[in-house]
Amino acid sequence: MTALIGPGVGIGWRPEICGIIDRLDGLRFCEVIAESLPVRRRGVGVPDELRSLGVPVVPHGISLSLGGADGVEQHRIDHLARCADALGAPLVSEHVAFVRAGGLDAGHLLPVPRSAEALNVLVRNVRRTQECLPVPLAVENIAALFDWPDDEYSEGEFLAELVERTGVYLLLDIANVYANARNRGRHAGEELRRLPLERVAYCHVAGGSERGGTYHDTHTDPVPGEMLDLVRQWASGGAPAMMLERDGNYPPARELFAELDAIADAAGFGRVTGGVVWSPP
Repeated sequence: MTALIGPGVGIGWRPEICGIIDRLDGLRFCEVIAESLPVRRRGVGVPDELRSLGVPVVPHGISLSLGGADGVEQHRIDHLARCADALGAPLVSEHVAFVRAGGLDAGHLLPVPRSAEALNVLVRNVRRTQECLPVPLAVENIAALFDWPDDEYSEGEFLAELVERTGVYLLLDIANVYANARNRGRHAGEELRRLPLERVAYCHVAGGSERGGTYHDTHTDPVPGEMLDLVRQWASGGAPAMMLERDGNYPPARELFAELDAIADAAGFGRVTGGVVWSPP
């Protein structure tokens, strides 16, 4: 695994919980949505609460559309580069997905067909982005409710080929591995082991819930015990940095602290808060 961020637990920085985040003495890093940082005449604006944390901060893009056949837009790459400079970031991250096609914006991360043609597009867009960034790029595997009918690769094969051809790092979203495996009746641990784990820069962990027989990666629910077990199984070989994603429906500080400590315990790290270990329902 690749130590762009040292082992430990981080959290996605959100204005709604910035006061809680500021109380986390054992926090190793934060991630901030790049598009939430406003454009300024010289670079981008960084909230004082984020700047004062004193930990590495990773800009995380959601609109680059690396898998889009229309190509990546230069102004979006430039914004990621400015975010990295303003934050002194160790790396930048984005998604293996597309959000635009034919001039239309879906407003969602859509899965890339795992075909040779789509892989060539993705490789071209990743290389162009890497050339324009001042720091390394990591790309995230996404949760998808469907697979394209013309898929020629498994997800592990697709990502391994992408890594081989571009040298890009992997932002491993364990929650998305878990969601995809659960919805397809597969073993999450086996699916995880098929990914290019030697290129993992850091990991996402997040909660979800089942509705109508489908598990959804919501980021608004507690992390399920089965996912913590998945982290625990993988951590036996040494885990990289783990980050909790939480977007909306924020729990009281005590519950959020306990959830972070549960992730830290599963990964074999020291406690983030020194609080009581959270027990999943």
